Amino acid sequence: MAFVFPPEAPIALSVAGSDDQFAVRRVYCVGRNYAAHAREMGFDPDREPPFFFCKPDNAVVPAAYGETLELPYPAQTQNYHYEAELVAVIGKRGADIPLENALEYVWGYAVGLDMTRRDLQMKMREMGRPWEIGKAFDLSAPVGPVHPASSVGHFDQAGLWLTVNGETKQKSDVSHLIWSVAETVAYLSKFFRLEPGDVIFTGTPEGVGPVKAGETMKVGVERLGELTVKVV
Repeated sequence: MAFVFPPEAPIALSVAGSDDQFAVRRVYCVGRNYAAHAREMGFDPDREPPFFFCKPDNAVVPAAYGETLELPYPAQTQNYHYEAELVAVIGKRGADIPLENALEYVWGYAVGLDMTRRDLQMKMREMGRPWEIGKAFDLSAPVGPVHPASSVGHFDQAGLWLTVNGETKQKSDVSHLIWSVAETVAYLSKFFRLEPGDVIFTGTPEGVGPVKAGETMKVGVERLGELTVKVV
């Protein structure tokens, strides 16, 4: 069998402390999973079921510690926003996963950025249309090295932060997630069969805002380290 066009190599994230790589399959994102962020976006958060949107696997941009990732300012937006997130990655297949077993499916964790063309997202929201144009564009999901859960444990609490040109913009703790990592995995698995390589952005805290060309972001999660990303 021959392909009409050669298939692209999978997007691969480095594994911290190893030469191994983690091949990305699907990218799921949890919307409004911190109460204070939901309020700043004009919503009153409660414990209603979480909702999800997706990015394509090739929206992921592998980022490394100790280096500056240069991220081009995207087309067709005047309001390019950062969203710092804890990212969970799936290591085995599962559907209808019981809550008490959900963390068994999480292979590891990483630092991530859900970059957003906010003006386009809001326009689509006002029109009742899908968010892809604001969320699923090229290079919209920088992700750092994956840390195996066997090394760093799971994340009931951990500081999460983002600075722009040294000024703190986001500062919270993953203990403030409305839906925990385990709850998110269990709920998502009711609708999608999770597979090794799936990546879950667990949500962003309050303080989201614009970043401009020439500005540098530093985003980190306690126990996972800090990434440096410059918009060019």
